[in-house]
Amino acid sequence: MQNEPSKPSQISSVPRHVAIIMDGNGRWASSRKKARHSGHRAGVKSVRLSVETAAQRGVEYLTLFAFSSENWARPEDEVGRLMSLFVEALRREVDELHRNNVRLNFVGAREQLNKGLREKITEAEKKTADNNGLRLTVAIAYGGRWDIIEATKAIARRVESGSLTADAIDEAEFVKGLQLADVPDPDLLIRTGGETRISNFLLWNLAYAELWFTDVLWPEFDANEFDNALAYFASRQRRFGNTGEQVEAVGC
Repeated sequence: MQNEPSKPSQISSVPRHVAIIMDGNGRWASSRKKARHSGHRAGVKSVRLSVETAAQRGVEYLTLFAFSSENWARPEDEVGRLMSLFVEALRREVDELHRNNVRLNFVGAREQLNKGLREKITEAEKKTADNNGLRLTVAIAYGGRWDIIEATKAIARRVESGSLTADAIDEAEFVKGLQLADVPDPDLLIRTGGETRISNFLLWNLAYAELWFTDVLWPEFDANEFDNALAYFASRQRRFGNTGEQVEAVGC
């Protein structure tokens, strides 16, 4: 089962998997008396820098929260511009990601997206499917509660079909239905924009993640800020229920 955090025997100063809540685009634009969509457009640069920095620092998995289940409640014009920006970004960035050996995939309720965006997502995933560098996951139309409910439905269908008994359900079986079933859980969560909550993001997967919050708005998030988060992670002792002495003994 891959869906678990690094254990104490795998101590490293670099997290295998970093997840980021990219917050503050709208406030960045408002502070400059610009339309909100200009903040989202400016944030694309920070996505590019974060992907480059993660790959350079040895991070194996990077997961970005691009659009939540709750974001559908935003003004229709803003949502429409965001969807158009996603399509535009895919058209512009995928070839470069492919050249850099990045594998791209998407998680979330794809059926809620328009046909054009779904097609671009499928094309991007197919084009980069054989790459073995950084695994970049983009969460779009995603919510942590939705993810858990979908996994529960998958378990229920298996029990109904007789392929699984109720007594056989454990974490390993449940995880098979989650959106990130085939990657390790995040070791580090970064959230920009000054908020200190996880906002329905990867509720199951973040169980043992280190949490790092910064007041920096997403369009201003750069390699230096990424390194600050990595430095924080390196300072933490990852115990997973063990004592500090046990972890230190394993690391000897």
